[in-house]
Amino acid sequence: MRNTLALVFIFVALSSRAAEVVLSPLVVTEPVRYDTDDPAIWINPIDPDGSLIIGTDKDADGALYVFDLHGKIVQEKVVRGLLRPNNVDIAYGVLVGGIRVDIAVVTERFAHRLRIYRLPDMVPIDGGGIPVFVDEQAADVMGIALYTRTSDGALFAIVSRSDAFAPTEGYLHQYRLADDGTGKLQGLLTRAFGTWSGQKEIEAITVDNELGYVYYSDESYGIRKYHADPLAEDADTMLAAFGQNDFTQDQEGLSIYKRANGTGYLLVSDQQANQFNIYAREGVSGDTQQHTLLARVKLATTESDGSEITTVSLPGFAGGLFVAMSSDRTFQLYAVADILRAAGLEP
Repeated sequence: MRNTLALVFIFVALSSRAAEVVLSPLVVTEPVRYDTDDPAIWINPIDPDGSLIIGTDKDADGALYVFDLHGKIVQEKVVRGLLRPNNVDIAYGVLVGGIRVDIAVVTERFAHRLRIYRLPDMVPIDGGGIPVFVDEQAADVMGIALYTRTSDGALFAIVSRSDAFAPTEGYLHQYRLADDGTGKLQGLLTRAFGTWSGQKEIEAITVDNELGYVYYSDESYGIRKYHADPLAEDADTMLAAFGQNDFTQDQEGLSIYKRANGTGYLLVSDQQANQFNIYAREGVSGDTQQHTLLARVKLATTESDGSEITTVSLPGFAGGLFVAMSSDRTFQLYAVADILRAAGLEP
């Protein structure tokens, strides 16, 4: 009996240690000056090794940093003097001045506007900035996700805010980004949507372009899901709310691992637990709106806020790249396949 109890104790101890295994990054970026918050990944279609990580440095004297795949700061591309830049996202092939360009769009929180930069040279193409939440009492813009409508290529920015006076309905605003006729992009408000619990704030947003959904983290409540297209039937009706009992405290950064057949995973930062929760992109049990927890994976990040993922193989990251913010003023770079294997899931 004593030997049996000893074996049980050893098995439980080993299982506990295995559950606490922390995956280390392949690359850690050089630190920013103040406070990293949110990354985006730009894929160079001609030279994959020339792909870039774009990341925010969240401060009243903030900046939009640019890193190479080795984590080195590309100093000549860094945009400085931004008023607390929070989140950033990227869109490809946007028609500006009669040519197709890739862009990075960042929220400038204290200026209540979006800034747009052409990639990879980081030249501004926004005419000085696009105001958001105009005439709203709550206008401190935070989160952003870009949505490209597959039917016509129209580009939209979906943005969130941080303010105790924000409404519990219509918390998010969606803007059509289009050429103003002078080679600059302008923003046209298309809808206000999205429920807020009123508990904390909404920052993290991600869009599934191919399936047409937008997800956002209602911090300390859960993850909410809507149609991304403002013209969709029942566009302003919430499709799902999930994860309410899956997190230690705050739900934060969201990113989507996409397979061509419509399957994949939604990764969500469990910020205070220093881990990521993983849900099925396509739903479960034949229900596209039912997202139950599949797995958890612990990474070396601390208090991770924003994250981003690509399934495109890049030098040093076969099978895709995952980038996550860490509270030590850096971003950490992981191979996606390593994360999924650590979580016991199929890449």
